[in-house]
Order: sequence, then structure tokens, then C-alpha cells
Amino acid sequence: MEMICDDLEAETAALTDVVGGLTEEQWRAPTVAEGWDSIETVFHLAASDWAARLAVVDRDRFLEHRDRMMRGEASLHGLAGRHRRSMTGAELWEWFSSERAEMIAAFRGVDARERLAWLGPDIGARSLATSRLLETWTHSHDLADTFGVSYPQTDRLRHIAHIGVMTRAFSYQNRGLTAPDEPVRVELTAPGGKVWTWGPDEAAHTVRSEAYEFCKVVTRRLPFDDSQVEADGDLAAEWMRIAQPWIEPERISDRA
Repeated sequence: MEMICDDLEAETAALTDVVGGLTEEQWRAPTVAEGWDSIETVFHLAASDWAARLAVVDRDRFLEHRDRMMRGEASLHGLAGRHRRSMTGAELWEWFSSERAEMIAAFRGVDARERLAWLGPDIGARSLATSRLLETWTHSHDLADTFGVSYPQTDRLRHIAHIGVMTRAFSYQNRGLTAPDEPVRVELTAPGGKVWTWGPDEAAHTVRSEAYEFCKVVTRRLPFDDSQVEADGDLAAEWMRIAQPWIEPERISDRA
């Protein structure tokens, strides 16, 4: 847990470098992610951090809130207890920073293998922390691309790539499809030149890519057909076209 928490703090610092100098006008401007502005983006991160911390420190209360969301009686954004449109960018950032620090502190105090309730099936504490890093990286890119800020490529990409690989079956289930039984081999070149691999050597279907490019595809920030990701075999290409490691936000948050 210490390693993933350290990396989560580093990813948060990278996001801070992107938004640190935003004007109020920029906070309200649309981002490259359709339907999202900077306020919406960081608010969603803060609300999700609030929920993740609650999942760690108060399972019963989290389950109560989750049940209300699943019944359509409440939204994640509403339950977080803030109103994003009444907050300035500076006020929002202060709230996000507080929620992020409290969430990371909660993660540092729990066993990595502990099972936690979450918005879908129960999840391991380390996996939940890793998913927070993935979402931070994804939305940080939206903001960096919007404002023309360079975003660092680091070995923290391995966390994102691992979630992308491990959620292959979920990408099908999320669309009401049956996941194939056949494995896909994944071979990614890390920023430092190492090769990260998943899946059996003898797999008939293989994905090969720079890690950064793969991560942009699986987080749906770059269409597979516009990418340099190489997919050998029908199942590899099929997966890359539908890869998505999360539930759609509108199913859990009020974005009106």
C-alpha cells in the first residue's frame, strides 16, 4: 500500500502542475473531454475520493449511500455534500486537496488485501487505490491536453496498464457482451525501455505497444484505430476497440 500511495501522491503532484495556474475563466472552460469543464473534472475526482475514503473507514455508511445511488435516489456528486457551480476554482482545489490527502491517509492505514465495498463488486484495497491513480491520470490528461501542458510519462503507467489488462472481461460485460475465453498476450514498452508483459507466450492473439499509447487507448482517450497499438488476432483488436475499465460516470454521478 505504501508504494501505490506514494505513486498516487506523485500523480496528484503532476495534476497540480497542470491546474496550478488556471484562471477562473479557464476553470469554467470546456476541456477536450466532451461535456466536461475543468470544474466538473476536478469535482468528480474529489467526490470519488470522498467515496473511496468512506469505503475504507465506514463500510456501513458507504453501503447505505451506494444503495441510494443504485436506486436512483441520490448521486455521487450530490452525496459528497458540495455544489460545484457555487465554488470557485480555488475553493474546489482546496476541497479536492483535502479529500485526496484524507483518502491517501486512509489507504495507508489498511491492509492491501482487505476487501472493500465499492460501486460494483467488492474490491481489494490496493486495487481501489490503483483505480484512483488511473482516474487521476486519465482526467489529468484531459486538462493537460486542454491547456497545452506537457504531462510526464513515468513507470506509474504500469498501474494503469495492469488495470486495463485485468478488466478485459469487464469491457465486454459493461456492454452486455460475453467475454471470450481465449487469452490475449500484452507486451508493452515502458518509458524507461523495459518490456512489461501479461498473458501466456503462446497466446494466438497479441497486443504490442508503447505503454503510454496502450494506456491512452484503454482509458478511451485515443481511439484504437487512430493509435499505434498493434493488435494481432481478431480478439486482440476487438478488445482494444471496446476496452474500458470503469462504469460510465453518468450512472453514478449527477452531471446536470
